[in-house]
Amino acid sequence: MGTLITLDVGGITLTHSKNSRGTDHGSLFQEQDRKATHSDQINYEYFKETGKSPTPMEMALSRTLRDVIPRIELLGFTLESAKREYEEIAQSWTKEQRTLADEDEPESSESAASFEEFKYLVTRYSISTLDDTFADEIDLETQARTRGRFAHEPIIERLPNYDRHENFAYSERSYFSDLVSIIHPYSVLRVLATRTDNLDATVVWQYGPLVESGWASAEEFPTGARRTETFLVATEGSSDAHILKHAFTLLKPEIADFFRFIDVSERHPFSGTGNLLKFAEGLAKIDVHNQVVFVFDNDAEGFDAHQRLLKFSLPTNMRTMLLPELEQFRSFPARGPEGVSAVDINRRAAAIECYLDLSTNKYPCAKIVWTNYKKELDTYQGSLEFKESYVKDFLELKPETLTASAYDVSKISAVLDAIILQCSSIAAAQRERCDE
Repeated sequence: MGTLITLDVGGITLTHSKNSRGTDHGSLFQEQDRKATHSDQINYEYFKETGKSPTPMEMALSRTLRDVIPRIELLGFTLESAKREYEEIAQSWTKEQRTLADEDEPESSESAASFEEFKYLVTRYSISTLDDTFADEIDLETQARTRGRFAHEPIIERLPNYDRHENFAYSERSYFSDLVSIIHPYSVLRVLATRTDNLDATVVWQYGPLVESGWASAEEFPTGARRTETFLVATEGSSDAHILKHAFTLLKPEIADFFRFIDVSERHPFSGTGNLLKFAEGLAKIDVHNQVVFVFDNDAEGFDAHQRLLKFSLPTNMRTMLLPELEQFRSFPARGPEGVSAVDINRRAAAIECYLDLSTNKYPCAKIVWTNYKKELDTYQGSLEFKESYVKDFLELKPETLTASAYDVSKISAVLDAIILQCSSIAAAQRERCDE
């Protein structure tokens, strides 16, 4: 009969392989997700009678859908990409149906259900409520029963590749699994996540039975983002790299393994705005295949470099971005020849240190000091006072003390969100390019 390995969410099988590992789903998980999980493939009576431990057979990679979603988006499986994927399949199916249509089967020329209709079907019921009662007989009455609440859904007849005469489901839950398998399993996960009460469902890739049966080794199930799935975040200076790396570890540990930074342990090899711009143009010209995001400060020099790089034809695996403009910077204290006044420092002086918590009582009220006039940009460049001290305070934060410290992470969180958005866009574009 063999041994199955499946990728499930809330008990719904999205994909499976028999007697081999099949598709590698390790990128969805991190090492802390490796745990013993109950399995329907295990004869627990045997272990009870023999006194042996079932733990080796129970080994699985498991985490909630809520924590899987940020990872699949960084793999390129966004809601928008799921829509595009479905619509391409639907368009092809509709075209095929119209080609095959004749006078005896006018219904075969009907258009496929829209993505919104498909999404409605997928999320109409919480997956935790789907009936999993096993039906072992194959007859018309049983088939109708296994379809459960989906038995009279008119949308189903218009799902791409649906065949009303083929129903191998043994329960409402397995029937649902067949219906949603039109698109990639990760795309299904992304659509399911649009229903809030699905987010606590557990995504499980259980490898224990396969390993214990001798079809695979435990070493075939590593966790974490693979080298080709990571993103190089290139910054203007070593301080930027240190801050962002620590911020991901501190605030986004569930996806921190997706991000790499240039080694700045001794010095930054491309320090400065101009050098980062040249580095970006150089990588683009030599057709490097790494996924790269170039991050420029939200100041005068950074804005200028970012605008210049936007005019450059970057490949789909690269993006350039400016640190996000924030409302907090619209009226920010700045000192110049005429004293201190509140000004908008977006695109003028908001380097990454400004995105840290500046409300500490250790130093005078945070302010920008205008340093020099950039004639070619017709504006002044500014720098934050005591910026090294703000950086030091941030780098001393630890996950276990963050909450108690009351440190304001809202601005640096906005930076991380902006970077993640760019990276997800890269991954989705790369997937689309590979599918062409």
